[in-house]
Amino acid sequence: MKTFEELGVNEEIRRAITELGFEMPMPVQEEVIPYLLGNRNDVVALAQTGTGKTAAYGIPLLQKLDASSNATQALILSPTRELCLQIADDLNDFGKYIGGLHVAAVYGGTSIQNQIKELRHGAQVIVATPGRLIDLMNRKVARLDRVGNIVLDEADEMLNMGFSDSINEIMAGLPEDRNTLLFSATMSREVEKIARKYLNNHKEIVVGSRNEGAEHVNHIYYMVNAKDKYLALKRIVDFHPKIFAIIFCRTKRETQEIADKLIHDGYNAESLHGDLSQQQRDLTMQKFRQHLTQLLVATDVAARGLDVDDLTHVINFGLPDDIESYTHRSGRTGRAGKKGTSIAIIHTRERSKMRAIEKVIGKEFVAGEIPTPQEICKKQLYKVMDQIVKTDVNEEEIAPFMQDINRYFEYMDKEDLIMKIVSVEFGKFLAYYADAPEIEKPSAKGGRDRGEKREKTRGKGSNKPQEGYAKLFLNLGKTDGFYPGEIMQFLNKHLRGRQEVGHIDLLGKFCYIEVPEKDAKKVMRALDGTTYKGRSVRCNDAEDTGKSSKSMQKVRNSMQKVRTNTKNTDEFEVFEKKSKKRSDNENRGRSQRGMRGEARMNSNKKSDWRQFFRHDDIQLHGEEPDFSEEGWARRHPKKK
Repeated sequence: MKTFEELGVNEEIRRAITELGFEMPMPVQEEVIPYLLGNRNDVVALAQTGTGKTAAYGIPLLQKLDASSNATQALILSPTRELCLQIADDLNDFGKYIGGLHVAAVYGGTSIQNQIKELRHGAQVIVATPGRLIDLMNRKVARLDRVGNIVLDEADEMLNMGFSDSINEIMAGLPEDRNTLLFSATMSREVEKIARKYLNNHKEIVVGSRNEGAEHVNHIYYMVNAKDKYLALKRIVDFHPKIFAIIFCRTKRETQEIADKLIHDGYNAESLHGDLSQQQRDLTMQKFRQHLTQLLVATDVAARGLDVDDLTHVINFGLPDDIESYTHRSGRTGRAGKKGTSIAIIHTRERSKMRAIEKVIGKEFVAGEIPTPQEICKKQLYKVMDQIVKTDVNEEEIAPFMQDINRYFEYMDKEDLIMKIVSVEFGKFLAYYADAPEIEKPSAKGGRDRGEKREKTRGKGSNKPQEGYAKLFLNLGKTDGFYPGEIMQFLNKHLRGRQEVGHIDLLGKFCYIEVPEKDAKKVMRALDGTTYKGRSVRCNDAEDTGKSSKSMQKVRNSMQKVRTNTKNTDEFEVFEKKSKKRSDNENRGRSQRGMRGEARMNSNKKSDWRQFFRHDDIQLHGEEPDFSEEGWARRHPKKK
């Protein structure tokens, strides 16, 4: 294996990357760096994320720059804002000792005026998202006539996101005499098409095999019923106390919903998706990179290309629609030669999708068993004991308090003290898993599993609340943006304090929440009649809702019987014959209902309308109406 010096990297950059911990070049760097240091060397490099792609193209780009000129000489395109910032930070680190170097990151979702000022000041390297770059090109701020190298990082994802036209427009504004570099984790048809169109006699460098999965990642799947996916997620997280993971969801709505549930259940979690502002996304990523957040719940696009140190797991809350997305997801872990685990929580209908992924990545998914409550509690107990043993004690700071501490615990023996200390941290897991719901194994049959059927029958009052709790109905659901986080805020706002809540069952247009039985009436009084985003709120006991639904069904059934009986009467037969005979002579555009109404009005029997009452001895208030009069049903008299 060659050293960076043998690859031709200059002293300034070697000094910077040595401080960053670079010792020997990684395979992709060993292949790409010497080739890119030449001129007119176009490259398509296929390598998994975490293999050192940024340094592979970043080091030769920086080395070929003329730092004495402020003209833009290199352009790097990335699909997301987060990856754009990450690349810019890495290049600044690599070029730490290059005097006069300026790397500008331009992306949407933030002030364009600041970026205009930055570009006018001069930037040898621009790292950009396609949309914002085109805007700056149209404003004549981003001048690309002296660009010698353009890099498309995560090219496959940019094309999947619909940036093909934007890339074409950007390429049209670049000089012909340039190097074009495509870096991608997978080689799709779209990437091949771009390569044929814009690259000249390019070299294809493949680290590993085309489209294969990351080498150091284990792939595990847990097969559960649809209704148990969140419970399975909690158990997996609890079974790995030192987990540091990204949880991938399919939609922005699902991402926010899962994050809200985890936060409500006491986990250190944050969400990351496109509906967040750029400032919120930056803050979330900063906390996650600093390990202040343990679980990041994210969409595919928002987390594309993120490089986070020491990520232990990637959890797929369901498999993505395309295989390339799974490859990118699993590539977040197992980076820089470290081991990682990709977990998929799936139900039976996703089995075929999993088999298709296995064929492409060249690895098999290993079936996992959902951890039992006993196994989880044991793991968490060891974690607490390990924390106690490894806690550093500052004897000087605690010495003044030791006399009071000894006096306070004087009458407690050692075993009781240890049990109480451990229970402070460990007690919540014992309490939860003592009555934890069972996670049933799905049926072996394919197709729709029992969990999904149960999930669809929720809301019919079939699920009983847990012991000591009452289930309440609320006429607000997902379509109102009424997720667990909003539910807790709404409750606390109207109850003027924290309200204990059990299981929350969210559906499209309504939801069920469980509260302690003693608080049920108080919650109903507080919420019923209030408004949420302009919508009147109705809150009542879920059992009452179920009873009223049954009552309404009985009413409908009895009305159907009345209609059936009426249809068999002689009067109705005569009425039908008259209507049919009249319809042959009357205007064809008149509706059948209108004809029947006219038949009633022209009937000689004044008692025709009484057929709709069950008894003939009904006493009316006031004069009997004359239904033969024209316009009797109008609210306002006919204008003359």
